[in-house]
Amino acid sequence: MTEIEIGRGKRGRTAYSFDDIAIVPSRRTRDPEEVSVAWQIDAYRFEIPVLAAPMDSVVSPQTAIAIGKLGGLGVLNLEGLWTRYEDPEPLLAEIAGLDDAEVTRRMQEIYEAPIQPGLVTARIAEVRAGGVTVAAALSPQRTAQLWKTVVDAGVDLFVIRGTTVSAEHVSGRAEPLNLKQFIYELDVPVIVGGCATYQAALHLMRTGTAGVLVGFGGGASHTTRSVLGVSVPMASAVADVHAARRDYLDESGGRYVHVIADGGVGLSGDVSKAIACGADAVMIGSPLARASEAPGRGFHWGSEAHHSELPRGERVRVGTVGSLEEILVGPSRVSDGSMNIIGALRRAMATTGYSDVKEFQRVEVTVVR
Repeated sequence: MTEIEIGRGKRGRTAYSFDDIAIVPSRRTRDPEEVSVAWQIDAYRFEIPVLAAPMDSVVSPQTAIAIGKLGGLGVLNLEGLWTRYEDPEPLLAEIAGLDDAEVTRRMQEIYEAPIQPGLVTARIAEVRAGGVTVAAALSPQRTAQLWKTVVDAGVDLFVIRGTTVSAEHVSGRAEPLNLKQFIYELDVPVIVGGCATYQAALHLMRTGTAGVLVGFGGGASHTTRSVLGVSVPMASAVADVHAARRDYLDESGGRYVHVIADGGVGLSGDVSKAIACGADAVMIGSPLARASEAPGRGFHWGSEAHHSELPRGERVRVGTVGSLEEILVGPSRVSDGSMNIIGALRRAMATTGYSDVKEFQRVEVTVVR
């Protein structure tokens, strides 16, 4: 990888975001109806390669069910309002109505309420009763405390998601989560992230995870870049982790770890570009926060927005553009890439002549900036 000189004492490589690249048409085209966008991880098959991000503005038990019935996977945040309050609806309405000047402090107060293990069990049961695959997320810090409750409640896919997750967390205050041992002893597939580099992804893959979330501070509601100065351009990050997966496939004798782009995926074209760079699926937040059914009521925020000591996110107004069905599978009434995300992916694949997601990872891309 070519490096450039930042100054005499520092060098860095050029990296690219999804906005910096474009997909190149090939010599072959297909009918969009003949393209498969299905995705399978472990024993679970999904008709569309989309996971809804575990954020209170996006996923409630009811929207998790709705997304599942549309062919995707809704991931419930087990550290959010749904596991802290019996009825979070009044608080969601309050958050949507707060002035910008007061929203961060008030959200910190709201999220100080303790997580109730009984509600964790109840929410998972609610999604399961909807007849869809059940996925739920915890941060690495909460996993050791609540994992048994989650597994006993009947979760199908366990997601460990943080701003960044490493296989080598060092702490002088407490025994860190041993990911390799934890995943080995667990009876359900685990998806872990985020990570953003080849080496970090390779280490996570060696823990036995079924999937790796790629991204760091790239979401619409993140302010990580301005607060911590840390961020990664997503096209390069996905391509790096795709390379790690390829090398791990050889190292492990054929064990395939799924790469899931998590961040920087705001419009339908970003979904296509993420897969073109090597992702098997995408985890999206803000596009689904624009749904009429979304709990955020036209606003979007993540767990970083109410951190008790150093908030690294914000509540952002995203508005409402249509229903979950229209946003995911159409039909679209606009031409800005905010609706019929899967229809756009099908057409991108058809335009370049690829018949399924894994084939589409081989498509040529070009740098446009």
